[in-house]
Amino acid sequence: MSLVFAIFFLAGLIKGVIGLGLPTISLGLLTVFLDLPSAMVLLLAPSLATNIWQAFIGGKFIELLKRLWPFLLFASMFVGLGGLAIIYVENYILTSLLGILLILYGLISLCGFRTSLSGKQQIWFGPLIGAMNGILTGMTGSFVVPGVMYLQGIGLSRDMLVQAMGMLFSLSTFALAITLGSMTLGDINHEGNNLLRTELGILSFLALLPATIGMILGQKIRHQLSENVFRQLFFIALLILGSFILCRTFFNHEFLWHTLSIHL
Repeated sequence: MSLVFAIFFLAGLIKGVIGLGLPTISLGLLTVFLDLPSAMVLLLAPSLATNIWQAFIGGKFIELLKRLWPFLLFASMFVGLGGLAIIYVENYILTSLLGILLILYGLISLCGFRTSLSGKQQIWFGPLIGAMNGILTGMTGSFVVPGVMYLQGIGLSRDMLVQAMGMLFSLSTFALAITLGSMTLGDINHEGNNLLRTELGILSFLALLPATIGMILGQKIRHQLSENVFRQLFFIALLILGSFILCRTFFNHEFLWHTLSIHL
């Protein structure tokens, strides 16, 4: 339990500084010790609470909602579709996908890649990217790719971007909770227990405290440190973490070892 609390404190700290990272960091670290579906359940309460807080602080909620509702709607609607992968796709494949997403997002951000979308492009790309983000959220529990890159590309100010990310992450977490709650572990391991089983649900709510403390401290650090420097360190950490997840999945999965041995 102490390890889970430490992970959520660190994830909340990072989120407080740069406005994102709690699901990404917590999922990446939790999947080192837990299976992906259990890690996704644990992040629900801390992620939803901190994201709602972030979504309503900034004074631009109505303005952003009017501008982003198609993107946000599709990002929420398609989480359930992506969630079907938990039942029908091998867990090691989804865990590998999470590692790949972390690496891609870290590389893209470190390389300074930025998209810029015109008003007409936003009309078409909003629902499309929202749907892609929703599917990947359901599959991996990560809300970042490609949604955050879309928000960065439509010309939002720094404070509006942070608030918009909070809105996206809040709706995505809520949709993910509904998706996971409608499934059973029997779909995955034939034990017939609800995926949002009591033990994980209680631990998720308890993890809200260290995540909140970390976020408050991170917000204070934001005003003391260079955000650009911290952001660079964060993306480097994503690269390392994603690479570690991929390597661990590869070396721990018997099928991959068996396939490799045959070819060698």
